[in-house]
Amino acid sequence: MKHKFTKVLVVLLVLMTLTLSPMLGCKPQETKVSYPEKAAEIICPWAAGGGTDALARFIGGQLQKKFGQPFPVINKTGGGGATGHVAGASAKPDGYTLTLVTLEIATMHWMGLTDVSADNFDFVIQLNEDPAGVIVKADAPWKTVNELLDDIKKNPGKFQFSGSGAGTIWDLSRIGMLNTASIPVNSVTWIPTTGAAPAITELLGGHIQVITCSLPEVKSQLDAGLLKALAVMSDDRVSTFPDVPTLKESGVNWSSGTWRGIVVPKGTPKEIINTLYNACNEMANSSEFKDFMSTRGFGIKVRNPEEFTQFAKAQDQTWKTILELGGYAQ
Repeated sequence: MKHKFTKVLVVLLVLMTLTLSPMLGCKPQETKVSYPEKAAEIICPWAAGGGTDALARFIGGQLQKKFGQPFPVINKTGGGGATGHVAGASAKPDGYTLTLVTLEIATMHWMGLTDVSADNFDFVIQLNEDPAGVIVKADAPWKTVNELLDDIKKNPGKFQFSGSGAGTIWDLSRIGMLNTASIPVNSVTWIPTTGAAPAITELLGGHIQVITCSLPEVKSQLDAGLLKALAVMSDDRVSTFPDVPTLKESGVNWSSGTWRGIVVPKGTPKEIINTLYNACNEMANSSEFKDFMSTRGFGIKVRNPEEFTQFAKAQDQTWKTILELGGYAQ
């Protein structure tokens, strides 16, 4: 009997201890993330001196001011953007390696350049989007993009387009536009160049008839009256080019362009992602950021982690289809 009583007493004491422990402050120790405690690098997959590099360095400077820790930019170039994106995806997911990704994370793996895709990253914030424009010479016979598209339908093989290399975003934008307008994508010939600048020279010289590239890239020629923009491939008109109608206004339900944003390796703690997002979102609303983007002709498009994730995954499927149409998918 005494033995039984002792067992009951022990059980009661244990239960009392468990019940009282929260009141006595005896609770599991919480782990609090203190970030950043040291320098965190930003990988730029493109060369120093370019637009993506300039944006990466601006972001790094702003984050250093915010956190008091260096955020140096590391340029890891090559493989059509694959080298830098792979390095970013392969880094330790501790918040100390950020990558300024570009649209190429939605195209590279379909083209066989790398296995890395959107699935290898956690998304922090999108900061930029630059839609493609449809640009012709000022004295071209077409007053609207529909007139141009009708001419292409009637005269397959007659016209030449350019704007960048084969399989790059401006080429893919052209393919998507034609496909959406129910025009075979091989109805025009794509003339590869190293970028918009040589394509502009070709257009002004009469060697090609149309360029697809961002409007800021041809701003000086538009302002000088040498070229005219028939349309822009965005959901809404671009505020800096308010007179240029969208393709959607013309009945072609297609939007396309390049974009940039900050990501971290898959598996980075949510607390760190939130800290980075809050800091970058504050930066994106600053006059310094808006002035920087305006000076360089970059469009501002901000998406939070959830929105950016959904957007990147949707882009992945969109460009898979377009790459297949263009014969670029591996």
